[in-house]
Amino acid sequence: MSEPTIEVHLAPEQLDESLREDARVGLTASPKWLPPKWFYDARGSELFDRITRLPEYYPTRTERELLRASAARIAEESSAQILVELGSGSSEKTRLLLDALTAHGTLERYVPQDVSVAALDAAVHQLAEEFPTLTVHGIVSDFTDTLHSLPRGGRRMIAFLGGTLGNLVPEERAQFLASVAEVLEPGEQLLLGVGLVTDPAVMLPAYDDAEGVTAQFNLNVLSVLNNRLGANFDPSRFRHLALWDEVDDWIEMRLEAIEPVTVTLPALDLEVSFDAGEEMRTEISAKFRVEGICKELGEAGFGSDRVWTDPDERFALILADRV
Repeated sequence: MSEPTIEVHLAPEQLDESLREDARVGLTASPKWLPPKWFYDARGSELFDRITRLPEYYPTRTERELLRASAARIAEESSAQILVELGSGSSEKTRLLLDALTAHGTLERYVPQDVSVAALDAAVHQLAEEFPTLTVHGIVSDFTDTLHSLPRGGRRMIAFLGGTLGNLVPEERAQFLASVAEVLEPGEQLLLGVGLVTDPAVMLPAYDDAEGVTAQFNLNVLSVLNNRLGANFDPSRFRHLALWDEVDDWIEMRLEAIEPVTVTLPALDLEVSFDAGEEMRTEISAKFRVEGICKELGEAGFGSDRVWTDPDERFALILADRV
């Protein structure tokens, strides 16, 4: 077994500056917004793990079963020598791909990317033990900024799973997909996992569960601002909302001020006021139609899409070739 390695492209001070900039821009915008990546401190990650196990939250288990059913075919279609995973987290579902690709006999290296040094360090050591024939090389970075630092030296497949593409607005999606295409050679591939448009009665409870775990997760972003920017948000003065936007085909998560609120953020020398009933967007989760996402991939420089969906057509895996 080779010793796993980690390459760091994102220092803690860069992450802090990114948070300050996002908070400054988002909290002074009209309407106010915050990007969803700031949900994920230690408590946020724990809450999201609980969300993925809730009966209402179908995306994680649906994607896992879809990977279980299609991983061997994906391995056969890709014959990847290097698997790069963006936003890898614990790489739990990815083990299905790693099993299939190692059984296929082509995979030599696994490159998980994440913003968390601690999460990545634990994952790469565990994976190196589980897959002793693989070289495991972690990269700490923001996936939107460091695509050009991804390793070369073999036929690559970039995996972007979990429906995370849906957190980007259309302009951001187009830019991101084009950036992925730019770093891949012709014939190399992108494996994309996306949620599909389905019945709102199924989609909405996944983002507003009966137990209230998603509400805690949403409100946790305020605690992140308190802890890291010295803000004085009182989460009890806000409530969680989840709405289906049928025009844009996405779920919006928002925080609504229950009463007038004024918040200070000493790290930004900023004071922010919320009117009673004012809403701040904290996440979008776009859902796709197969023909629509394949069109977006084509516009970015991909083709030869192979698509796998679950029996209820709630989730899709798309293997797209760089043309």
